[in-house]
Amino acid sequence: MFLNINQSLDAIRANLLRVTFTIIIIAFGITALVVVHTSIEGMKDAMTRSFSTLGTNTFSIKNRASGAVVIGRRSKRIRYPAIEFDQAMEFKKRFEGLAPVSLNVRATGIGTVRYQTNQTNPSISVIGTDENYLKTARYLIEEGRSISQEDIENSRKVVVLGDDIKQTLFPTEKAVGKKVTIDNTFYTVIGVYQSMGSAGSSGGDKLVTIPVSTLRTVYPSTNRSFTLNVYAPDINRIDYLMEEATGTFRLIRKRRYDQENDFSLTKSDAKAKQLMENLSFMSFLATAIAFITLLGAAVALFNVMLVSVTERTQEIGVRKAMGATQNGIMIQFMTEAIVICQLGSLTGILLGLTIGNVVTSLVFNGGFVIPWLWLLVGVIACLVVGVVSGAYPAWKAARVDPIESLRHE
Repeated sequence: MFLNINQSLDAIRANLLRVTFTIIIIAFGITALVVVHTSIEGMKDAMTRSFSTLGTNTFSIKNRASGAVVIGRRSKRIRYPAIEFDQAMEFKKRFEGLAPVSLNVRATGIGTVRYQTNQTNPSISVIGTDENYLKTARYLIEEGRSISQEDIENSRKVVVLGDDIKQTLFPTEKAVGKKVTIDNTFYTVIGVYQSMGSAGSSGGDKLVTIPVSTLRTVYPSTNRSFTLNVYAPDINRIDYLMEEATGTFRLIRKRRYDQENDFSLTKSDAKAKQLMENLSFMSFLATAIAFITLLGAAVALFNVMLVSVTERTQEIGVRKAMGATQNGIMIQFMTEAIVICQLGSLTGILLGLTIGNVVTSLVFNGGFVIPWLWLLVGVIACLVVGVVSGAYPAWKAARVDPIESLRHE
């Protein structure tokens, strides 16, 4: 076997230019396959970490998005009322015996946090929360404490910082107890969240949370809609709790039996699942491109092998005269085709992993990813291409008449 491989490599070196182009075509297809699937795995990992801020056993209640209905020949825009603070508090009170409930609302997504001469970019999310936020949002405290009931009752100007903000403002010192300004209002830092490692500028490391009562004072607005997060201690009861929450909130919102909900309930992992499903089209597209490219490579390799048989007719005759069998000749040419394909496969895998992980690192802030399944698919696909493309040329080489071949110029 090793002798066949060495002979195949010698034959490849003798026809280096044609073989190189074939390897490049094969490598292009495998690179496309590996790059996209590596990037997809990186995206999935980043989204999983990003959405892990809400546990799998939580669900949220939000204001229903506006929509349009068609009446006759006209369409009418429907705007659903915001979830008000009093409604959110009423729901929290009524649901208290069933499951922990947290309410939160975003004041701005372009906040700026300053400490002395250090300041963040104007891309910080300022969130108003209550004492249950840690439980329903699944954050962990790295330093200090979270917002308490007393903070809310007294509308204290205290803040918990995301890890990126802490590193920007306090790279070498503790943050707890320091005074920072958020949009020109002073707050005392009471805690720092553990790093979430989230992808993107709106991740969990780039937010600050303040008491919801403080937010209503500092950021007054009449159009702000609150979000309710409900934590199910037993994940098997989450569907039951969602039904109970729907009924309870319909009563709070004064919806009649014949009226549809003007709010929406969403499991915490629903958005992540939807995004994961959308990635399947990208996966299909990359696979299609790769296999179309491999089809072209198969045709190119078939031609290269046929030309090789013609050019090496005399060599084949000499080998047969020295005792080489038809099976031996056939195996050698098949091995050549397979070696060429696997060289293309190896080149494509190395390029694909490099490019894919660079994209994952720069765009999604992810770690090194290896899509093992698709690497195996690429290797097997190239093996099949080698066998199919090399079968007829190998058969033709094995059937060469040794006497006629020795006369061949």
